[in-house]
Amino acid sequence: MPQTAEVAGLEKRLFLKERELGALLEITQAITQDSAEADLYKIYQFTLIGQLGVRRLALYVLEEGAFQLKINFSTALPPDARFTPAEVARFCPDGPCPVRELGLGPTGQQFELLVPVRQREVVQALVFVGTMQGDYASREALAFLETLSNILLGAVANLRLAHQRETLLMAEAAGHREIEIAQQVQQLLFPQKLPNNAHYALHATYQPHTEVGGDYYDVVEIDQYRLLVCVADVSGKGVPASLLMSNFQAGLRTLLRQQANLATTVRELNYLLFRNSGGEKFITAFLAIYDRRTQVLEYVNAGHNDPLLLPDCGPPHLLHDGTIMLGIMEELPMLRVGLATMPPRSLLFAYTDGLTEVFNAQQEEFGEAGVLRALTRNRYLPLPGLHQELLRCIHEFSTEGDRFADDVTMLSLRVK
Repeated sequence: MPQTAEVAGLEKRLFLKERELGALLEITQAITQDSAEADLYKIYQFTLIGQLGVRRLALYVLEEGAFQLKINFSTALPPDARFTPAEVARFCPDGPCPVRELGLGPTGQQFELLVPVRQREVVQALVFVGTMQGDYASREALAFLETLSNILLGAVANLRLAHQRETLLMAEAAGHREIEIAQQVQQLLFPQKLPNNAHYALHATYQPHTEVGGDYYDVVEIDQYRLLVCVADVSGKGVPASLLMSNFQAGLRTLLRQQANLATTVRELNYLLFRNSGGEKFITAFLAIYDRRTQVLEYVNAGHNDPLLLPDCGPPHLLHDGTIMLGIMEELPMLRVGLATMPPRSLLFAYTDGLTEVFNAQQEEFGEAGVLRALTRNRYLPLPGLHQELLRCIHEFSTEGDRFADDVTMLSLRVK
């Protein structure tokens, strides 16, 4: 008879282990099938009910600083039921315990046992169970319940992490695509070919600080005698800067086709930018028209770095006449069109502030003086060589080497 009881006990344990194995199988299958988070909780619930014989169940999971109700089966709990970490700190410090010991009032009367689920000694979930089968009231069975719950929590955490990674990858992909589009837009803004001819030579260099910079240059042959050159710098970087600059270019080209004079062109561009950005963004710009019949350069400097005009003989000139930056006010408060003569062998050099805002180890700025020294020393070089020499100078001067703090744009016009 004792032998028969022992065999029966072993068979019962084997039966219970089979049911536990079945429960593990259901959970792991749900995990490997990439189930949604809500599905994982449902499978966990059905597993406890169907495989382990639990007849009443509530699962609270620690999220956003509180233990929130995730599973509510055959109870009278409201959907928004929760516990604070301070409340949970006094629950069952030594493992599963009877709910009646916790003093939870009507809430506790629905359940028999509380199984705290710990990860690294910290409670991450609470499993309240009621009317369990007698076979599953043992410490061994409750330990298995805790293990099963830990598997669930790990699966949910991994699923959320995977979703976060997927969202991040999608955002990165969208960001890369947005940058690619902005780069394409920016490349379309730059002239594909500069009008070098028997009358003048032109060269431009552009080195962006980021993937999409805020600098812009343009050269437009208005007619057979007149040539417009423009260098500009929009506040900000990236896609918004690229879009604002495209508006600027479109407005400029339209005004030139309408034969607007330089003062009108600048005023209309200012109004266009202000209307599009509401005064929150601005553009500094240098616009000039050279007429080879009169050898006169007509220009407006709108808050930009002063371009340098180096005649063949005599001192260099800073071209500073103009107005404030464009786009911050609906109407420009002042506007002065500057005039300068450009006889043969004169050099006009316009640039953005990335060329001057370079610092050495003593925190001295390369500045306008550094640009002027390099230009004076190398002004008769072919224009591509002149630009390369300027880049070499700031590389040597800067403590950051070729990592500049801003975009670097240079545009040179030499009268032949």
